Amino acid sequence: MKTLNDFNFKNKKALIRVDFNVPLNDDFKVMDNTRIQSAKATIIKILEDGGSCILMSHLGRPKGEEDKYSLKHIVDAVEDVLGVEVAFASNSIGEEATNAANKLQPGQILLLENLRFHEEEVAGDKLFAEQLASLGDVYVNDAFGTAHRAHASTTVIAQFFPEKKCFGYLLEQEIKSIDKVMKTGEKPVCAVLGGAKVSSKITIIDNILDKIDHLIIGGGMTFTFIKAQGGAIGNSLVEDDKLKLALEILEKAKTKNVQVHLPVDAIIADAFSNDAHTNTCEVNNIPNGWMGLDIGPNTEALFSKVILESKTILWNGPLGVFEMPNFAKGTIALGYAIAEATKNGAFSLVGGGDSVAAVKQFGFEDQVSYVSTGGGAMLESLEGKTLPGIAAILD
Repeated sequence: MKTLNDFNFKNKKALIRVDFNVPLNDDFKVMDNTRIQSAKATIIKILEDGGSCILMSHLGRPKGEEDKYSLKHIVDAVEDVLGVEVAFASNSIGEEATNAANKLQPGQILLLENLRFHEEEVAGDKLFAEQLASLGDVYVNDAFGTAHRAHASTTVIAQFFPEKKCFGYLLEQEIKSIDKVMKTGEKPVCAVLGGAKVSSKITIIDNILDKIDHLIIGGGMTFTFIKAQGGAIGNSLVEDDKLKLALEILEKAKTKNVQVHLPVDAIIADAFSNDAHTNTCEVNNIPNGWMGLDIGPNTEALFSKVILESKTILWNGPLGVFEMPNFAKGTIALGYAIAEATKNGAFSLVGGGDSVAAVKQFGFEDQVSYVSTGGGAMLESLEGKTLPGIAAILD
């Protein structure tokens, strides 16, 4: 695996695919600069070597050139994070981009306009990739969030740098963190899968059963498992067409000696609202007209015990409707348990949109080993797929 440390960038122009797909407010100010922060170490290493950086990214899903998706809006935020002036080219290819790249001196940074202003980017067009490639000497992929896409700038471009391509520090860290869970993790290994639907997690469950010792199931998909086992779930979320599948998963786990931990009690509500009436009851005995929106106190204790006995922990998905304060307690309790286990020497990886949001919201970000930056890419890695953006560098 070729990484940044395999190269000296002195007098080299590094063409870096970053993921600066950051949220902007109505005044086009960056609301969360985490993704820019994540690329900082890679950019600084290249500048300190005596090289220059050409940054390319997408922003949103524009239909053609749309001003609200222009990367010119984020130049100030990138300068703030890096502490270096950033030049901007209002196209990612063509004369302006070429001239700006040619003028670049060691220690300087150029940000190209949104790649997705060209439909060739998403189409994985070879000619477009070649035009991008002509701007730099070395290709660095540091965009884990788009590594599962076979786009021109993430995958196709690598073929124009047969010997001069590598992973940035962020992407290297992502690969190593997932490998730690899937391949080299110290046992016992525990996976916590939450979220709404079994259907969205089925390929992950299938792929990880051989690698884990404990599987904790929470969130809305709990009730598909409970109903499949004959429990009463009231008006809770359920996938009736996945009941047989839920039983098959439990059976498969048993044959592989994986202990599955389902909630034993739930916080129930008479409406999907933070202001609803609430109660606590056994998870398989929810009355009609009520729905489970969080795990109960007995489940919190049960799950925490499993977590504290684990040496490698993967957390993907919340345990309740954490966006509503009255149903966030279970997710917060899980966060505390994972933080405690991490402090005691366990390796913990958090990935997948909602669990990352929860970790940030409740302040656990610095108390776990690694928080993944890529939602879809992380999920596809856990499903056992080889991501095209990673394969292109390894090729």
